[in-house]
Amino acid sequence: MVGKANFETVDALLPTTLNEGELLVKALYISVDPYMRGRMNDTKSYIEPYEVGKPLTGGVVAEVVESKHADFLPGDFVLGNLTWTEKQVVDGAAVTKLMKDLVPLSYYLGILGMPGLTAYFGLLHIGEPKAGETVVISGAAGAVGTVVGQIAKIKGCRVVGIAGSDGKNAYLKNKFHFDETINYQNTTDLSAAIAKACPNGVDIYYDNVGGAISDAVLQHINKFARIIICGQISMYNSTETPVGPRPQVALVKNSAFMKGFVVSDFSKHFPEGVSQLTAWLTAGKLQYQETVVKGFDALPDAFIGLFRGDNTGKLLVEV
Repeated sequence: MVGKANFETVDALLPTTLNEGELLVKALYISVDPYMRGRMNDTKSYIEPYEVGKPLTGGVVAEVVESKHADFLPGDFVLGNLTWTEKQVVDGAAVTKLMKDLVPLSYYLGILGMPGLTAYFGLLHIGEPKAGETVVISGAAGAVGTVVGQIAKIKGCRVVGIAGSDGKNAYLKNKFHFDETINYQNTTDLSAAIAKACPNGVDIYYDNVGGAISDAVLQHINKFARIIICGQISMYNSTETPVGPRPQVALVKNSAFMKGFVVSDFSKHFPEGVSQLTAWLTAGKLQYQETVVKGFDALPDAFIGLFRGDNTGKLLVEV
């Protein structure tokens, strides 16, 4: 598990002048996300690991302070994969200008950003939900899970969420209209709880957690079920390779489909996803929840809090 001792805050000098095409920006919102834990391991993955002694990078919404790029003016707002710094100089080609009056700026790190697009493409392009099917979501109260559940409801599915507290589960039902929820923290027989919540079995499992929760869900999948592997947060801090039930028997027996993905797999379709999510959001078909921690120095605590389950919905830091 990552701790405060793994982080260091330092002062650094900014360049005194900008080169042509560069921007000086100041961070407004910084995203903290589970995938960042994987980048702290020096192992082969879909993205390069972080380097010890250098700033972390991730989703940042920032304001332009100074510009030497023709497409940006001071006061513009931008989104980019930027470093965890209060101010920085960036290439204007590396950021996207944001429409500041359409939605709150923080939404571009959540429902209209990586988490929302992850939910959209994972469920619709891999899961291909059909009306009347049962969709189970682990990590259901997180930034991705809350959006997956709502899109599944839009598509006419029965939605069951698995989360780690009664408060979160009540929120899933009351705000996001999940049909059933399971608190895995106080359930002595998770398989039985899934059977009760899913009397007609599981057609789609959107897996954000892995581990024992996923082992239990796999016991209840239907013929031609689709299992979407988005995250495995229960195992990100494991010091040994976990050993659990093997999924192959359940997959073969049910002619089921299991696929892992990262959102960048669908990058050429991002405009489609942002357009549809925005339409649902402005029409009131999607609700959104953020957990906002204030202050740049709160970044390490906010990141660590992800693994304690401190957040409901998207967790981010307001600088």
